[in-house]
Amino acid sequence: MARRSKRWSAARGVVDSEARYTLDEAFGLVRQTSTARFDESVEIAVRLGVDPRHADQMIRGAVSLPHGTGKTVRVLVFAMGEAAQAAEEAGADFVGADDLVNKIQQEGWLEFDKAVATPNMMPKVGRLGRVLGPRGMMPNPKVGTVVPADRVAETVRELKAGKIEFRVEKAGIVHASIGKVSMTDEQLTANLGTLLATLMKLRPSSAKGAYVRGAAISSTMGIGVRLDVADLIRTSEAF
Repeated sequence: MARRSKRWSAARGVVDSEARYTLDEAFGLVRQTSTARFDESVEIAVRLGVDPRHADQMIRGAVSLPHGTGKTVRVLVFAMGEAAQAAEEAGADFVGADDLVNKIQQEGWLEFDKAVATPNMMPKVGRLGRVLGPRGMMPNPKVGTVVPADRVAETVRELKAGKIEFRVEKAGIVHASIGKVSMTDEQLTANLGTLLATLMKLRPSSAKGAYVRGAAISSTMGIGVRLDVADLIRTSEAF
């Protein structure tokens, strides 16, 4: 059995693993059990009543968090001409075409967090599927990262401001970062409420029974704090 650190053991004693906490209570516990020497992210895991093995129950999308994630996001754009210029003016960190495709393919370069592409670039970008796909970095129209030239600038600004992607895993769980421990309760609540409201809108008609079946939040290196689902749904209804 793996040995636990004293910090982890102390944090474990603060959180009742059987309890279901309101958001206000949970945010307080997340801060109390955040012991790293950096500003940890606040992560949420939501268990949905879906079976991702069925195509019509695959939950996937993107959402712009009103207060961002607190992280610096490096955005790469595959584009040419006016679209490339618009990307640069909007603050993209890297903009190019064949040069960037070759750099990733031949050198294994991955010094970016999000990738955007215009449709005319996708035949070339498609060659990077084996590299970018497993890392969740492949441009995809379903999550709004393959966009027309006239939407490139808007997309770059959204990603820099904190637009996140999410996708349900095999066990029916969606993981996402909703901010930083240093954020206020109001900011974290707005971010979480916006994410959950988006998930609620994506509920497939074929999903049976309770849709949100459980949820927990934690800091990057902290203890999971289970949430009261009823309180969570009430919060989402305000967004």
